[in-house]
Amino acid sequence: MITYKVDHDIAIIGGGFAGLGIAIQLIKNGKKDFIIFERAAEVGGTWRDNIYPGCACDIPSHLYSYSFEMNPNWSRAYSGQPEILEYIINVKNKYKLDEYIEFNSTIVEAKFEEEDRCWRLLDKYGKEITTRTVILAIGPLNVPKVPFYKGIHEFEGDYFHSSEWDSSIDMKDKKVIVVGTGASAIQIVPSIVAEVERLTLFQRSAPWILPKFDKDISVFSQKLFKTFPFIQKLKRWLIFWFYEFIGMALFKDNFLRTITRNLAKKHLKNSITDPELQKKLTPDYQIGCKRRLPSDDFYPSLMQNNVELVTDSIETITSSSVIDKNGVEYDADIIIFATGFHVADFEKRDIKILGRNNSNLFEEWQEKGPEAYYGTCISGFPGLMFLMGPNTGLGHNSQLHIIESQFNYIIDYYKQLNKLPNHSYMDVKVEAQKKFNDKLQKKLHGMVWASGCNSWYLHNSGRNSTIWPGLTASFRNKTRRIIVKDFEMI
Repeated sequence: MITYKVDHDIAIIGGGFAGLGIAIQLIKNGKKDFIIFERAAEVGGTWRDNIYPGCACDIPSHLYSYSFEMNPNWSRAYSGQPEILEYIINVKNKYKLDEYIEFNSTIVEAKFEEEDRCWRLLDKYGKEITTRTVILAIGPLNVPKVPFYKGIHEFEGDYFHSSEWDSSIDMKDKKVIVVGTGASAIQIVPSIVAEVERLTLFQRSAPWILPKFDKDISVFSQKLFKTFPFIQKLKRWLIFWFYEFIGMALFKDNFLRTITRNLAKKHLKNSITDPELQKKLTPDYQIGCKRRLPSDDFYPSLMQNNVELVTDSIETITSSSVIDKNGVEYDADIIIFATGFHVADFEKRDIKILGRNNSNLFEEWQEKGPEAYYGTCISGFPGLMFLMGPNTGLGHNSQLHIIESQFNYIIDYYKQLNKLPNHSYMDVKVEAQKKFNDKLQKKLHGMVWASGCNSWYLHNSGRNSTIWPGLTASFRNKTRRIIVKDFEMI
């Protein structure tokens, strides 16, 4: 029998929640021949990179953590970025993952070598590593999306994307322009409004905003959770099923959608007293078509005397101002682009994935739209698994529940792979992947994301390649183990 030698059995690309979590599950299942490639000097992914003022999760803390590593010390109902990053690093340290991580290592190419029966990875310095399988944990929110505006390079002040926040810039008494009203903007604006001289917010479309009901978690509660972990597990369980319940408003126009819509409208009316501003902030699309955003302080911040909301698009940028399509000029010292990320668009990814017959994964996805099998396996790319791949996103619950479901799926994949002869591979069948996606897209067609709005959930083709069309629990149930007959053995 020929023995094909590789450097590692498994390569994990990415050291965020997904990459570290699957590493822990591999260890728990006795698989320790793996390496984690992390492009930065520390783990954390999006929670390491996004340090803008007010950065926090919009899912309750008790849900936004591993189920197998509960944190009794959350200080708030919705934790901020520093606390989430601290949690991730603490988990890394507890499981001694540093010994598996190669920091400051950016993988720029992963190629399946059919003849050598392995994956060959190439880092940005030209170093090659061979591995039997690859787990992509690169995350969807790490390629900033910055629209190009005429004159931007002539601007003499500071400008940057929200995920590339420059903490050395002093905003006190400055004229600041924020572009965008998505998840980042509604956290940034309330956090800086008190220190800036003038804040101008450019809005393309009004977001649906719900009350957040954020609050401190008492020291007593923290001690209770630490002493009696089952109480925290019960709280987590109750929160999870509450979010599953209200999430059903996304799947069809039912009484839950009516209740949610009315709650958001009431929140706007109670927070904004200016009728004209109310009108500007009223969405013109179905609630849930774009991500629903929780905030208690965004609307009040727009009522401040030094804030102006602009709904006309930007036409050009000068050395010291922004000019809208009507020719109105707004002075600026700083421009912040809170304009989101390339999620359904893979053109900007800094890694090339090459499979059987030298097929280029991201080029194919860019052309026809991202597609996978349960968001994890891709036909033509044997031994490659994708965490948070196509159609694993949510609009209503914790993404970590989906990720942990994928952990179960990947672990079962390895159990089945180990039953095969040395260096055999399992590759999901083309027809199985097609059948899965045809059914998935048919379900999505009748849901809120197909109701007409333009969102980052959609690929340029109009295909929804981001959202899982159902309850989070349904994904968990369907990914407990793989369907072996849907794979061919090569």
